[in-house]
Amino acid sequence: MFRKILIANRGEIAVRILRACQELAIPAVAVYSQADAQALHVRLAHEAVCIGPPAPTDSYLRGERLVEAALETGCDAIHPGYGFLAESASFAQMVQDAGLTFIGPPPQAIAQMGVKTQARALMQEAGVPVVPGYAGGTSDEDFARAAQRMGYPVMVKAAGGGGGIGLQVVEEPAALPEALATARQAAQQAFGDPTVFLEKYIAQGRHVEVQILADHHGNVIHLFERDCSVQRRHQKIVEEAPSPALDPPLREALGRAAVTAARAVGYVNAGTVEFLLDQDRRFYFLEMNTRLQVEHPVTELITGVDLVRAQIAIAAGQPLPVAQDQVRPRGHAMECRLYAEDPARGFLPVTGRIHRLVEPSGPGVRVDSGVAAGDEVTAHYDPLLAKLIVWAEDRELARRRMLWALGRYTLLGLTTNLAFLRAVVAHPTFQAGAATTAFVSREMAGWQPGSHRLDVAALIAAALAEESSDADMDWVTDSGRQAMPDPWARPDGFRLGGGFWPPGATARGTTRGTAG
Repeated sequence: MFRKILIANRGEIAVRILRACQELAIPAVAVYSQADAQALHVRLAHEAVCIGPPAPTDSYLRGERLVEAALETGCDAIHPGYGFLAESASFAQMVQDAGLTFIGPPPQAIAQMGVKTQARALMQEAGVPVVPGYAGGTSDEDFARAAQRMGYPVMVKAAGGGGGIGLQVVEEPAALPEALATARQAAQQAFGDPTVFLEKYIAQGRHVEVQILADHHGNVIHLFERDCSVQRRHQKIVEEAPSPALDPPLREALGRAAVTAARAVGYVNAGTVEFLLDQDRRFYFLEMNTRLQVEHPVTELITGVDLVRAQIAIAAGQPLPVAQDQVRPRGHAMECRLYAEDPARGFLPVTGRIHRLVEPSGPGVRVDSGVAAGDEVTAHYDPLLAKLIVWAEDRELARRRMLWALGRYTLLGLTTNLAFLRAVVAHPTFQAGAATTAFVSREMAGWQPGSHRLDVAALIAAALAEESSDADMDWVTDSGRQAMPDPWARPDGFRLGGGFWPPGATARGTTRGTAG
C-alpha cells in the first residue's frame, strides 16, 4: 500500500476519499484554495497544503502545483476524485513522470475516451452500438446535410469534456447554425477545443450507466448499472441502482458491452460506461467516464464493494478481490444530490452561509457531505453540497425511505433544492420507475415551492447537535478500557491535534503551505 496519498480535490469527494484512506490507515494530504482554508475536507485532513487563490484555474486546476504539494509532503500517490483534473491525460502523465502513482486509469486510456468522437470510433470497432451521429466535417453545410440525413431532432455536442457543457438540442434546420455557434463557443471556453459533432436526439431515452473495475492483471468486471435519467440541464440529480428499466437479459447485455468497452482501451481502475436506452429497449454507447462518478455510492450499497478502497488497491497493484460471478446485487439504492441552487429560478446557483445543518440518519441512510454548519458557500465552485443515499430491500421501500430522509434534512441559511428533490421522489412518474431524461423539463416545468412550516423539532435538534459537538464524551468498551471516539462525530476529528487518528499520534497542527 501507499505511504501517503494527496487528494487533488475538494468538497464531499475529498471527504469521501479521506475516509477511505483512514480505514486503510494511510495518511492523507488535503489541498485547498484560499477560499477553502476553513473547508470541511481541510479540517478533517492529516495535513493540508494551500495551492493558490480561489479561482480553480489558479488552484485546483494547477497540475504542477498539485504534484509539488505531493512531493513536498512525502506522498507517493495522488487521487484526483472527480471533476477538475480527474480526466486530464496530461495531468495523469505529469503525476507518473514525477515518480508518483495516479489513482486512476492510464493516461492513454483517458486520452482515448476523453475525445467523444474518438471514443465513438473505438466503440464501433469493438462492436459496441453507438448513437447514430456525424463527426466528419467542419462547415455548417456539412452538419446541415448530416442532420437532414439523420432526421431532426439532433444534438450538437462538444467533442471534448463532459457534464453536458455545450450540448444543444436542435428541433429544426433553421436553428442548427446558432446551435453550432453556441456549442463551439462553450466547448472552446470549457475545454480549449471548439470541435463539435452531431448525434441523433432520443427524446424519451433512459440514461443507464455501468460501473466497471479493471486491474493490472487483465481482470475486468462490471458492478451492474445505475439509472441516471432524472437530470436538470443535462446534469444528474437523482440516481438509483439497479435500473427499473432493465430485465435480466438486457442487464447482462449492458454489462458485457461495458466490459468490452473497457478492454478495448486497455482500461485499469474504476470507470463508468454510459449508455442511452431508447423506447424500443435498444441501447447505445454515449461515453466513458474515466474516473469515479458522483453517484458511485448507490453501486457500493447494492454490491458491498467500496469503490474508493478498490481504486486505491488497484493502483497499488493488487488484483481484483472478486470474479464476475461472485458479484451479486442486493436490494435497491437511491441517491439525491443536494445543491445550493434555486430550482424555481432555473436552478441558478446560490451563495451564503450555512447557519444550521441537521443530516438525517438511521438504518439504510447515508450522507456523503462536504459542508458543516458555519461554512460559507461561494460562487467559485460547483454548488454540490452533499449526497443523500438510501438502501432498502426493494425499490418502493427505498423510495419511501428517501422521502423520509429528505423530510428530515435541515439546512438553513441559503436556498437549496431539497424541496424540489422531495417533489421529484414523490411524483407518480418517478414512483412508477418510468422517468426518462425528459422528466424534469416536461413534468416538473414551472415547479414552485409550496408554503412550508418550519420544523421546530428539527431546529431544536440542530441546536442541540451543535452544542453537544463541543462536549467531551466518555466512550467505554466492554473490557472497561476507554475507546477512541469516532472522528466522524466531530468536524476536526481527523486532525492530529485532536488526538484521534492515527491512535497514539502526538499533537501536531496541520501543515499549511503557501501558494507558490
